[in-house]
Amino acid sequence: MDSQSVVQIEVQTDREVVVMNEGYFVGWGTLALINAVLAQGKNRSGFNWFLLSLLLGPVATFFLALSEKR
Repeated sequence: MDSQSVVQIEVQTDREVVVMNEGYFVGWGTLALINAVLAQGKNRSGFNWFLLSLLLGPVATFFLALSEKR
């Protein structure tokens, strides 16, 4: 009976890890969309900054926040 409990805990742990990873990707994608809007507000290519943000994430946000409006 104890071995079944251990298996259930391991399965539950695996599900929690998957949910955390999904949340990470959703947050990263949301940040990329926010950066695209921010870039368009600074008269820069929103699409290019979206792609750059998918690769660099918060680093792209930092550079975009420091850039001046064109």
